[in-house]
Amino acid sequence: MHLSESHPQPGSAPEGVIPGPAGLPVLGSMFDLRRDSLGTFLSAQRAHGDVVRLEAGPPGLRSVFHAVFAPEGVQQILASQAANFRKDHPLYEEVRQAFGNGLLTSQDADYRRQRRLVQPLFTKRRVDGYASAVTTESAGLAERWRTADGATVDLVPEMNRLALRTVSRILFGLDAEAAVDAIHRCAPVINAYVVRRAYVPVKIPREWPTPGNQRARAATDELNALCDRIVADRRAARESAGDGDDGDGAGEDLLSLLAAAGNDEDGSLDATEVREQVLIFLLAGHETTATSLAFTLHLLARHPEEQTRVRAELDRVLGDRTPTADDLDRLPYLTQALKESMRLYPAAPVISRRAVAATEIGGFRIPAGADVVVAPWVTHRHPDLWADPERFDPRRFAPEREAERHRYAWFPFGGGPRACIGQHFSMLESVLALAVLLRAYELDAVDEEVPVSAGITLQATGPARVRLRPRAGAGE
Repeated sequence: MHLSESHPQPGSAPEGVIPGPAGLPVLGSMFDLRRDSLGTFLSAQRAHGDVVRLEAGPPGLRSVFHAVFAPEGVQQILASQAANFRKDHPLYEEVRQAFGNGLLTSQDADYRRQRRLVQPLFTKRRVDGYASAVTTESAGLAERWRTADGATVDLVPEMNRLALRTVSRILFGLDAEAAVDAIHRCAPVINAYVVRRAYVPVKIPREWPTPGNQRARAATDELNALCDRIVADRRAARESAGDGDDGDGAGEDLLSLLAAAGNDEDGSLDATEVREQVLIFLLAGHETTATSLAFTLHLLARHPEEQTRVRAELDRVLGDRTPTADDLDRLPYLTQALKESMRLYPAAPVISRRAVAATEIGGFRIPAGADVVVAPWVTHRHPDLWADPERFDPRRFAPEREAERHRYAWFPFGGGPRACIGQHFSMLESVLALAVLLRAYELDAVDEEVPVSAGITLQATGPARVRLRPRAGAGE
């Protein structure tokens, strides 16, 4: 990806006209967005400024959307004027069709009810209680790595497996080993299908027996069946253990809260709604954290001097003991490295909305009904916000430097009333898992660059391999 160093101000277009790439005469930017949407957004910001209009598709069937890159505009869309920017964008409609109307996609009264229902799982006190599950799963992975073939592992599937096992144990009180293969096989199929349908000008009806529709339907059916089994297994485990804790420390897990929804003043959740919540948490609850873990470890492997600084902090703070939730504040440099990797590789690289009413952003009028995107991938690389933005530098997140930046210069968890409910959960899980793995191994990068693409979440399209070197005395 080669980008111009110049980044003109929006005034380079005729006054009042939102600038943007011309693209091809008939299809606009359709092929650019399909081939490399993240690179297209990045190039658009450098060439046209912080509010950009993009068109894709032939005349009469053309999709038009507006991208907003400056943190002030991001704040308007996600926070200060959030009510005017709804999840009515075509991407979210496709996600609803594929995964149901869970917490990620629901709106209005449905969203408020669902969030109130699951909020008890994500209080700081509750999340801190999940620490032992995180370190147990991470230690199990560190032990398994001791038999890795040639002492080389691909961090992408490894971190997906770790995050999935962890979130399943915590949120569902279950061992997720049986679910790993199904999710890793089915989720990418549905992910690609959803994104492709969201941005094509003409959508083939889902009911038509095309190969793409049939693959997506088979994958969806398999994941729905998996979620039904999780619900059934958890209920059986709780019934056999009685009404209290089932003995694995889960206590009031997600399925317990969903089962109690019948006492909610807004009515109960039916079986389909319970499945939809389980599916969203199973997928969104592990993919985002897995992305952060994989890229943090890979960046540290590519930058051994930073890995050394992180490990020195771990040795000084932890010694030989297992990390706990209380150690989060005692590991500032590890946390800075994690935040810097989330800057460069945000798990949600693009966030979509639709404007209800016309709104002025960055000096331009965004029309009512317009599809709007904000892109952490671009804002996190904005040259006016980040010096040498492609460089990995955890010092950017020292407290004094964070305090100098706009709140929405860095927003990997979104923001405003729809900010990720699991933000503290993800940070705790990531810091503790990284601490366990980095104390056990030194990592050397095999792959210097990891290609990525934008799906529902950021997708690695190539391996992120590292060589493992067990540390002397680790795990003994």
